[in-house]
Amino acid sequence: MTIKVHGVPRSTCVARVLLCLQEKGLEYDVVQLNVTAGEHKQQPYLSLHPFGQIPAFEDGDVTLFESRAINKYLANKYKDVGTNLLQSASFLESTIIDLWMEVESQQFNPPMSTIVMQTLVNPIFGKHTDQKIVETELAKLGQVLDVYEERLSKNKYLAGEHYTLADLHHIPYLVYFMKSPHATAVTSRPHVSAWWDTISSRPGTVKVSSEMKF
Repeated sequence: MTIKVHGVPRSTCVARVLLCLQEKGLEYDVVQLNVTAGEHKQQPYLSLHPFGQIPAFEDGDVTLFESRAINKYLANKYKDVGTNLLQSASFLESTIIDLWMEVESQQFNPPMSTIVMQTLVNPIFGKHTDQKIVETELAKLGQVLDVYEERLSKNKYLAGEHYTLADLHHIPYLVYFMKSPHATAVTSRPHVSAWWDTISSRPGTVKVSSEMKF
């Protein structure tokens, strides 16, 4: 059966799963939802995702939600297909990948998602951009990227010399952030900038990011 991803391609969480599927070379269908009409908050969708968010995911009889958990499922189930995104043959390397995936979700994502929401999403819906919030979150993001700069000065990728989920999970928000007035937070850090150039030019990233339009 074909893998199904329920949501909209412009969603960062949906894109995160699509990036993984692209790296694995797996066939899938995107089941578009009318989120403007609140279709994701109603049945039958709530039977797939009880919290009414996107994406929901189906692989045969398996139904999942939460993009990072979906990607770990894909990387484990299809570990012998496409890009090895978890390097599970090495316990130490796999643990380091887990570490940097945690960094992405706990340290990088909170300020980054707030900045993107304030600077890019709010204006689309006629909402005010709170510059004080943006400045506060940029300062937090800068501290995270300083750590990345040091890490990437010694490693090609965050978890070492292989491209993994630790890198992939950063891509969706960076696609939008690099279109914002604050992209210099990345480009001013040479190793972070080189890392972004490398991961953003992967064929799967190019394909998925081309569909990420508000």
